[in-house]
Amino acid sequence: MGTTDTTTWGAWARGSEEEADARPLTPRAIHRAAVESGGLAFAIPPVLFILIPITIAWIQDPGPAALVVTLVLPLYALLFAYATGIGLYPQRVRLAWFAVCTALLLLLIPALGANVLFMVMFQAMTHVLLLPWRWAVPSMLLMSLTVVVLAFVFAVPIAAGLAVMGTVMAWGIGYGVRQQVLQEQLEAAQHRNAVLAVAAERERIGRDLHDLLGHSLTSLTISAQLARRLLDSDPEAAREQLVHIEQTVRQALSDVRATASGMQHVRAATEIASARTVLTTVGIQAEVPTALPPLHDDLAELFGYVIREGVTNIVRHSRATRAEITVDPDSVSVEDDGVGIPQGADRSGLRGLEARVALAGGQLEVDSSETGTRLTARMGASA
Repeated sequence: MGTTDTTTWGAWARGSEEEADARPLTPRAIHRAAVESGGLAFAIPPVLFILIPITIAWIQDPGPAALVVTLVLPLYALLFAYATGIGLYPQRVRLAWFAVCTALLLLLIPALGANVLFMVMFQAMTHVLLLPWRWAVPSMLLMSLTVVVLAFVFAVPIAAGLAVMGTVMAWGIGYGVRQQVLQEQLEAAQHRNAVLAVAAERERIGRDLHDLLGHSLTSLTISAQLARRLLDSDPEAAREQLVHIEQTVRQALSDVRATASGMQHVRAATEIASARTVLTTVGIQAEVPTALPPLHDDLAELFGYVIREGVTNIVRHSRATRAEITVDPDSVSVEDDGVGIPQGADRSGLRGLEARVALAGGQLEVDSSETGTRLTARMGASA
C-alpha cells in the first residue's frame, strides 16, 4: 500500500468539533474534505490492489460470485479512498462509515472465501482513519491477530504477512496523526494562554497605572490648590508646594515608565512615608507605624498598594481629620474618621485592588459608614 507522511491528514488536527458538525454530508462536501485532508492522493493508488481479488474471482468461478466481487469491491475501494475526508466529520459519521466498510467485507466472504483476508491492510487502515485512537489500536490488533490465525488455518500465509505489515503501517500512520493532533491542540492551548496573558498584562498595567497616577494626581491637585491659596499670603510656603509638585511629577513619570516595563517597586515603607506627607499636607492627622515587621518582597509590594489606594481614597472622599495605618505580618489596614465612601463613587480602584489581593491569596475588606472607612487586606490563614 505504500507509505505516507503523517502530515497527510494535518487538517484533522486543525478541524474543530464545531467545524466538523457544520460540514454538510454530501458527496461534494465529502470530496472537498478528502482533498483538504490530503489523503485522497494517498488512498487512490492502493485501491488498484482490488484488481487482484477481482481477477482471482473471475478465474476461479466466472459466475454470480465473481459478479458480486466486481460490484462490491469497487464500492469498498471508493469508501476507503474517501475515508480520509470522513475523518474531518463528527464521530457518529466516522463510525457509520467504518461500519459500512466492515459490512461490505463481511458480505464478500461467501464470494471470496479465505481470499477476503487479503483485504486486511485496507481494513487496518480504516481503523486508524475512522475510529477514536483509544478504540482503533485494540480493535486493529484483535482483527490482525484473527486474520493471522485464519491465514494459517486456511493455508494462505501471504494474508498473515499482509496482516502484520498492515498493522505496523496503520499503527505508524495513526500514531503520527495522533501526535500531530496533540501538537496542534498544544499549540492552540498555548495560543489561548498567550491571549489570556496579554489580557492579564493589560489589566495589570491598567490597574497599576490607576494606583500610581491616581495617588500622584491627587497629591498634585492638593498641592496646586494649596500653592494657589498661599501664593499671596505666604510665597515661601507656596514655593515649597511647587517644589513638592515638581518632585511628585518626576516620581509619577518614573512610576509610569517602570510600570510600562513591569519593573515598578512599590513598598509598604515608602508608601507610609509618602502617606504621611500627603495626609499632613491636606491637614489630616496621620498615625503611621514607625517600624514595620519583616515582610517578604511580594507582601511588602502588595501592602504598599493597599496603603496607596487607602490614602488616595481618604484624600479624595473622606473629609477626615485623622487617618491611621496599621501593618502586621499578615495584614494591613488604613482607617479614617471621615464620612465614608459616597454613594455612587467610582470604585474601580478598590475592585482592582481586590483582584490584586485575591490573586496573592488574600482577602480585601472594605468597611465604610458615616463614621469612617476601614480598608483591610488579610493574607493566608487570617484571610
